Amino acid sequence: MPFFTPGDDPGPSFAQLLRRSGLEPAVPQIAPGDRAAITHGTTVVAIRYADGVVMAGDRRATSGNFIAHRAIEKVFPADRYSGVAIAGAAGPAMEMVKLFQLQLEHYEKVEGTVLSLEGKANQLGGMVRSNLPAAMQGLAVVPLFAGFDTRREAGRLFEYDITGGRYEESNFAASGSGSLHAGTVVKLGFREGLTRADALDLSISALFEAADEDSATGGPDLVRGIYPIIATITAAGFERVDELEISQRFRGLLDAMAEREAATPPRLPETSTEGGEA
Repeated sequence: MPFFTPGDDPGPSFAQLLRRSGLEPAVPQIAPGDRAAITHGTTVVAIRYADGVVMAGDRRATSGNFIAHRAIEKVFPADRYSGVAIAGAAGPAMEMVKLFQLQLEHYEKVEGTVLSLEGKANQLGGMVRSNLPAAMQGLAVVPLFAGFDTRREAGRLFEYDITGGRYEESNFAASGSGSLHAGTVVKLGFREGLTRADALDLSISALFEAADEDSATGGPDLVRGIYPIIATITAAGFERVDELEISQRFRGLLDAMAEREAATPPRLPETSTEGGEA
């Protein structure tokens, strides 16, 4: 273990500990015009509901116009009462999540207390900001952060930009290539005091509609049995929703959509009356 003088002690910051020890990962030197095969994660959403927050992410990762992975995970626990969902360059995003998890654990061990939820959000913002040089080379990471604030006894959620700007959202947030479509679905379906079941169904609908409009967002794969990763964060902590429940809710959504399509009368082609009688 390295030793530091009192004036050089990095304190509870694990990122500073890495920098002082010379272990900070180097920024990849990729020219913006180079065609590097970079894997990107796409759409993630977070929705506040009565008991806390729901976080969800699709499973597709893309590299250019190719599907790089069909079952990537984009929703992770940060600690017991918080979670982070990733969008952007997959490699740096996963590395950032691991470093963030270590930072929260390191802070708790050094300080003997848990960092506040707002403090955790600020720490993640600093990590996103430190990734700016890589982001300018096409390796942007734009996560979502959410958790249950044990002091306020309520769920809270935060979104970021590539400069590390941190913005708290009151009801929902979305990130990634399909965020426009997913966010629109959540905006139309959100209401105060959503139940857990309603929040899960709303997140599933948001990801489904995003996949229907955005080719980089993956929909449910019924053949391979691949469904989005969804987690709830409440007073009981971070908990992943069972895949069986997610699949059942997706099938319910598909059945409801099929019933609506069947009830819609088919559109008849219009006949022109120009140049003769109808």
